[in-house]
Amino acid sequence: MPARLRKFVGMVALVALVVVYAIVSTAVAVAQLADKGALVHLIYYLVTGLLWVLPAMVLVKWMAGKPQRPAE
Repeated sequence: MPARLRKFVGMVALVALVVVYAIVSTAVAVAQLADKGALVHLIYYLVTGLLWVLPAMVLVKWMAGKPQRPAE
């Protein structure tokens, strides 16, 4: 796959990941944490706010890929 196409596909996937992750994590928070205290909310949002970085790092590494050598 050409580098430009890989970066475009990765960018679209990264945006989709962030949108879906935000919706799901907020829905879980609303459903499960409605009656919990402020400290639980703080810890939940700190953890979930950083957790999306793990799949994003894998995606960015894939986007960078291995440089292709030009055909000789």
